[in-house]
Amino acid sequence: MYIKKIILLIAIIGLLAGGWFAYYVYNAVFAPNTNFEEEKVVLFIPTGTDASGLQKIIRPFLNDLPTFFRIAEKKGYLSNIKPGKYEIEKGLNNNEIINTLRSKNKAIRVQFNNQERLEALAGRIANQIEADSIALIQAFKDQNFLADHDFNLNNALAMYIPNSYEFFWNTSAVEFRDRMFKEYQRFWNTNRKEKATTLGLNPNEVSIVASIVQKETAKSDERPRVAGVYLNRLKDKWKLEADPTVIYAIKHTTKKWDTVIKRVLFKDLELDSPYNTYKYMGLPPGLISMPDISSIDAVLNKENHDYYFFVADVQNFGYHKFAKNLRQHNNNRKEYIQWINQQRIRR
Repeated sequence: MYIKKIILLIAIIGLLAGGWFAYYVYNAVFAPNTNFEEEKVVLFIPTGTDASGLQKIIRPFLNDLPTFFRIAEKKGYLSNIKPGKYEIEKGLNNNEIINTLRSKNKAIRVQFNNQERLEALAGRIANQIEADSIALIQAFKDQNFLADHDFNLNNALAMYIPNSYEFFWNTSAVEFRDRMFKEYQRFWNTNRKEKATTLGLNPNEVSIVASIVQKETAKSDERPRVAGVYLNRLKDKWKLEADPTVIYAIKHTTKKWDTVIKRVLFKDLELDSPYNTYKYMGLPPGLISMPDISSIDAVLNKENHDYYFFVADVQNFGYHKFAKNLRQHNNNRKEYIQWINQQRIRR
């Protein structure tokens, strides 16, 4: 009888211990362990994060940090922490959180346009992915990469076609650059290349013209006509004489990229810069800004006409008046100068 009581007691203790262990396992693995009111929170885990770094990132969002790390260690996650952007939903347990951090790196939409320089592009991209602007500009200006892909520092901006792209947040600078080259190749399909050849230009030269066209007019429906003017000038061996190239030349020479110039002066036309198309024949050595796809396609699908001149239309702001000869242009220009003087725009 005494032995039976001992056996019963041991059995009861075993059941209690087993129950406690089961309760512990349930709470550690399957009980909700989030500590936020939102439906989800976003975690950014940088490349190279160790257990200590992960603790700082995830601590504010968990009820029970120790159990999370015990389960994470058991599942082998702490020895293979994956960088990226992750969404942790309210009410997840430790097992679900770890599985999310292991395999559900969320893609982000990277967008860029209207950048004048590679440095500005690097800053724009660094605000969206993990890679910093220094690493990005080094990748953008890598001389071996540029030479291998028929680019140089003047025209490298043409490789980055402005659009919205899907990336993982932890994309490196080199990975971003290489992906952009693939997008550039995809953009310059057979159809676009054939149109460029018909114009007597290569893709990078088309982008240079497009960068000028975009600076001349914000109206996408007018861009094919503006493109036609510049292509007429190129065809007939005229200087482009494009005011936006002079503005860029001033910024390029002074390195004051934030300078705002609303009016080009006669003295500016004498600036000795390869970007000054009043002084030098042909295209400038590189883009003066990043052209939109609409501007590139405006050049490739330029309007066929006999216009060689244009000036801002003060009766239809945003658009321009076009002229076939200098006499017509001077009449249009006189009206514009009178208006700009009335507005007291001196620079």
